Amino acid sequence: MSGLLILLASLIVMPYITYDQDRTDMRSKHKMAQENDTGEYKIQKSEQEWKEILEPRQFDILRHGGTERAFTGLYYNNNKPGIYYSAATGQPLFASDAKYDSGCGWPSFFEPITEGAILYRTDRSAGMIRTEIIDSSSGSHLGHVFDDGPPPTGLRYCMNSAAMIFVGLEEDPPALVKDYMSNIASEEEKEAVREFIGSG
Repeated sequence: MSGLLILLASLIVMPYITYDQDRTDMRSKHKMAQENDTGEYKIQKSEQEWKEILEPRQFDILRHGGTERAFTGLYYNNNKPGIYYSAATGQPLFASDAKYDSGCGWPSFFEPITEGAILYRTDRSAGMIRTEIIDSSSGSHLGHVFDDGPPPTGLRYCMNSAAMIFVGLEEDPPALVKDYMSNIASEEEKEAVREFIGSG
């Protein structure tokens, strides 16, 4: 009888052990980078210049690490195909095929459009330790990244809508995006945008 109880107990517990191990293995392959922000950016402006070109809400978020309230941002429920660009510089950040509904109330993505689009900093504000994400072109604050996302990366890039500009597949990009893509974008960024638009 005791042997039967042990067998039953192992059958109940085993799936949970395997599931937990799978999650651990998956996350170990996609560890979040931290502290790779060197402070050197392609686009540098004074705080006064940023204040003049950004709307007040954008300025608070992008340049001072502000945060939108959950479920209030323009893009948290946006399901259209397209690309999300930095509202500070026009740099491509995320493609819509990496967006998913995390239920957290902010636009969420499982990976950036290119590996170099995002830089990482440790954020110790608000009594927490989190990983802040910034655009690599100007060091502007975008949101935070967490390790509770879906496969294949296991990451959740939790973004502020006001930190981004969304351009749908059939839409004409604004001047900020056109200027970045023409004069500043790397070949990798250009190829990633071309590939996504071509696949749509």
